Amino acid sequence: MTVGFKCIQVAIQRFGQVPKVVSLLLLLLLPFLTWAQSTPKVNSSIDTTSIKIGEQIQYSITVETDSTDIVHFPEGQTFSPLETVEAIMQDTIRDKNKVILQRIYALTQFDSGAYTIPPQRIAINEQPFFTDSFQIKVADVAVDTTKQKMFDIKPLIAVDKSYANIWKWLLWIILGLLVVGGLVYWFFLRKKPLTEEEKEALLPPYDRALLELKKLENSKYLIHDQYKKYYSELTDIVRSYLEEDVHVSALESTTGQLIAKLEMLKDAGELNLEDDTITQFEKILQTADLVKFAKSKPSTSVAEQDRKLVEQIVVKTHDALPEPTEEDLLLTEEYLEELARKKQRKRIYWAAAIFAGLIAFAASFSIAYYGFKQVRDTVFGYPTKELLEGEWVASSYGFPPIEIETPDVLIRQDAELPPEAEELIKELQTFAYGSYVGVFSVATSSVTYKEQSDPDFEAAIGAILGAFEGYGVRNIITKQEEFATKSGVQGLKTFGTGTLKDPINNESKKAKYNILTFGGKGFMQQIIITWEDGDDYAEQIVTRILSSLDVKTQT
Repeated sequence: MTVGFKCIQVAIQRFGQVPKVVSLLLLLLLPFLTWAQSTPKVNSSIDTTSIKIGEQIQYSITVETDSTDIVHFPEGQTFSPLETVEAIMQDTIRDKNKVILQRIYALTQFDSGAYTIPPQRIAINEQPFFTDSFQIKVADVAVDTTKQKMFDIKPLIAVDKSYANIWKWLLWIILGLLVVGGLVYWFFLRKKPLTEEEKEALLPPYDRALLELKKLENSKYLIHDQYKKYYSELTDIVRSYLEEDVHVSALESTTGQLIAKLEMLKDAGELNLEDDTITQFEKILQTADLVKFAKSKPSTSVAEQDRKLVEQIVVKTHDALPEPTEEDLLLTEEYLEELARKKQRKRIYWAAAIFAGLIAFAASFSIAYYGFKQVRDTVFGYPTKELLEGEWVASSYGFPPIEIETPDVLIRQDAELPPEAEELIKELQTFAYGSYVGVFSVATSSVTYKEQSDPDFEAAIGAILGAFEGYGVRNIITKQEEFATKSGVQGLKTFGTGTLKDPINNESKKAKYNILTFGGKGFMQQIIITWEDGDDYAEQIVTRILSSLDVKTQT
């Protein structure tokens, strides 16, 4: 009979006839009284409390509960500072309405020292149950120094910074510029062979007119009965010649206007042409007008004779022109040189436009693929980006040692202690890179005390925050949480934000900081990191530094 039923029996025997309300209340309490007897049981055990580096511990968790309960065992790296190798076994034993669940984990550690396996959380029907903690000792592997020859620790060697990546970037940039420059030269700057049309365009007006009349003679316009095209080209040739060589507006003038202008030039003595030549020219123009506008069709012989007459008119007109003066020749030479310069400038403009277009296309593609900030910082540079992508240095600083990986070597700092601090501190060793008010800084300090007492973390952290204020940092927000190094050493992490003025432009900017504090009997170790808020590269640097951090817990 369960405890719940016994409680009801006692109540009935004591009070005799139980009122209905009391009976109902006891019946409602009955399931909870019954459940209280079947509380799950959680046990944990380990097969050994001491191992050598790299050996494994078998950690067993046994849960006894009802068969209908839902049980969740620990998953992942919950046994830190020990590493979970695998869950090597899972067993289930059923006994009536009970079930016994067991899971065994293989744990290991690769650094010597004393470690505590923290309590593990087991959830049964979403209710938490915790196991006991265990103390583990990890011993070094013994080395026979009589057989293994020992050597002194070698000193640090300065290594020149590698510029291999920079040379690769420069090589690609130079190669790209050479390709673009070669294309621009080949298509725009080099002197290309002139085409037939370009050669004709460079001829003097007189020679060009005779050459075009010769081409018209060899054309097939008359064979194909294309008189309109024939006379159109014939009149265009002679009109263009008159406009260029005689300097009379011939292309836009009617037949009557053009003849009138030629007669005016003849009367003024500027064009020594005979009256018959002008009359012949007027008849040819009138015939061309009839062919073009009245669809007249002269005989083939007349059309051929008109071409010959136009050729004679061009020759006579050229002979009738006065000899050009030296000033005219100079003006003509300057004009040709100006035309050449304009052509050269046009080529340069095209080359510059294409080069700018290629740069704009490359920039747009890079921004779309990598993002504007990444491209900007890559092209113009950014201090923390260069630190993040440079060669990092992993080293040990001070005593007790602080093992840390940083973008650059931390430089030893000379620290002067006040007299009251010298009475307490045996030795202080500090190393730093950058400054608190700069873009990025990281510093370490290792302190050993004359007395073997526990250090005052709060006083040390308060001193650092006071130093921040001395540098001009205001509105300091402080938070704290526990922090564990990669080997599981527990410490205190103080972090937050503050504002300070930029000494260059006198503008306020927001900064972040991390103060990591570790220590024990007679010593204390601190790591201080500061960086500008919103700097994604600095955030990555800090994450990498914290993941590499490790400290020794004994002096």
